[in-house]
Amino acid sequence: MFVGPHVDIQGVVTEGFEPVRDAFVRNFEVLGDRGAAVAVYRDGRKVVDLWAGTKDADGTEPWTEDTAQIVRSATKGVAAAVPLLLHQRGLMDLDAPVGSYWPEFKTGGKERILVRDVLAHRAGIPALDRGLSAAEAADGVSGAHAVAAQRPFWEPGTEHGYHAQTYSWLLSELVLRATGRTLGCVLAEEIAEPLGLEFWIGLPETETHRVGRVAPVEPPESAGMLRTRPRRNVSEAYADPASLTRRAFAAIDPLPDENAPAYRAAELPASNGVGTARALARFYGATIGVVEDGARIFTPATTALAAREHSAGPDRVLVVNTRFGAGYMLHGPASPLLSPASFGHPGRGGSLAFADPEAGIGFGYVTNALAKSVTADPRAQALVRALKSALSAL
Repeated sequence: MFVGPHVDIQGVVTEGFEPVRDAFVRNFEVLGDRGAAVAVYRDGRKVVDLWAGTKDADGTEPWTEDTAQIVRSATKGVAAAVPLLLHQRGLMDLDAPVGSYWPEFKTGGKERILVRDVLAHRAGIPALDRGLSAAEAADGVSGAHAVAAQRPFWEPGTEHGYHAQTYSWLLSELVLRATGRTLGCVLAEEIAEPLGLEFWIGLPETETHRVGRVAPVEPPESAGMLRTRPRRNVSEAYADPASLTRRAFAAIDPLPDENAPAYRAAELPASNGVGTARALARFYGATIGVVEDGARIFTPATTALAAREHSAGPDRVLVVNTRFGAGYMLHGPASPLLSPASFGHPGRGGSLAFADPEAGIGFGYVTNALAKSVTADPRAQALVRALKSALSAL
């Protein structure tokens, strides 16, 4: 146990990675974390596994070793492993039209959208003409019907824009049509269970007791210069109800209660994955190599595919320059990771998970204190900088 002036840090740190522990302490003392965990794998071996604070953002029960949290869009990176694994096994062709698996999708100018376009946010369907209710979003049917009927907002394949919510129904239906199983089922049976990952898309009732409540927070005054304003065009896009930005995030309208058992039990691969930082770090470690007990997910060819740039430049939804591989956000100014070789995914409000094949790193950070950040939370970035510092000194 490591004791800071205001927070008890539980867990272990391998010698040389103490800067990550120090940054984690500072996240509570200065940057407003309430309950969080961070884990790092290096060359398949766990070198950081820390947790602190309270299980609920607005509670007093302590965060424990097995506490899990919803990770919002960090779910997308885990979910993307399912179609990539199917591709690796010859069960899904990334260059096939989506409609070859899902005939009802071939309407309204979507006939030429490829599976690869969906993974790289190039499908042109980031929003819906009518937002779905939380019940519709979670029922496993309405979302697929809505994206199949939706006309694209741009010519598919020519530009990219973050599919914040519609990614759920696009990916879910593709996997269902290709395998006859839900994405959450394939993830559990083919990835999570074999690797011993405490991560779920579709939280089982047996695991609800370990999941903490998330809540929005404002950064404290002690964060100082980190209380910065977003660029005007970005803030205007989020404020304008008619903008593609607002409409993309409002594809579920009104926004769901992320602490509701029904929401957590649903399978929404864009947004409602639940897991531990340890699971995320181990997952990403297994995408780039062999982890402790000999398990791995991707072949080297699939790892290269995940990290290969498919989309880059102005993002029609996020209104900044972004980069995407096949299902993964890549390192860049909008979402700094460890190095240009990194691939992974942030979660709006704080969570972050990624792999760096050159450094042999799998990284996971989860929090119950949801800030206003979208792709570059100050707490997660502080941990990444600390990890970079530790690696440079080894």
